[in-house]
Amino acid sequence: MENRRPDGGEIGLRDVLSAVDHTLLTQTATREQIRALCLDGLRFGVASVCVPPASVADAKEFTGGKLPVCTVIGFPNGYSTTAVKCFETADAVKNGADEIDMVVNLGWVKEKRYDEIFAEINAVKRACAGRVLKVIVETCLLTDEEKIELVDLVSRSDADFIKTSTGFSTGGATREDVALFASRVTNGTKVKAAGGIQTLADAREFLSLGADRLGTSRLVPPKEQ
Repeated sequence: MENRRPDGGEIGLRDVLSAVDHTLLTQTATREQIRALCLDGLRFGVASVCVPPASVADAKEFTGGKLPVCTVIGFPNGYSTTAVKCFETADAVKNGADEIDMVVNLGWVKEKRYDEIFAEINAVKRACAGRVLKVIVETCLLTDEEKIELVDLVSRSDADFIKTSTGFSTGGATREDVALFASRVTNGTKVKAAGGIQTLADAREFLSLGADRLGTSRLVPPKEQ
């Protein structure tokens, strides 16, 4: 049976592609590979292309302003200082970034320094200068209690999304985590599932569970109908 959106509608190929942050974050990514990513993103109508900070200006050129450019901050470990994350964010915005995906400080999570995490998220959001902010919490490294604390915290913050994973740790998005986040987000906060999404069937299931965005490098061009 076809997976359905939370509103009951069928999830078609167009729904999937329009939710995808088409991603290339490998350490060896070249300018030509970024160009190919952008051209595919434009061709298939994805939500954004997500590229390394050093590639933002190139991606902006390749997309010609016709597609949002996303980049990552404090990536992938999250333990840069708040000042560094804010500088990275401001620099990315100057270079043309439309969306920012930042990694929280996971050591602070383990120490329950939630007030500091909250303050950092809001500081980075201010540096976004009105751009979209997604907060990566790396669910594979969290306890269930920590996941609940973070989804509630991100919902109270000025961020726009909570995002499951970097794709560079021990695991990616799971159905259980996406369902948990979707059931607890408030204040208009949205959910981005990322890491390990390989097929359109995976994508449809995550959307049906309440994800609003999908971070993946494997769905564009579509591999199956």
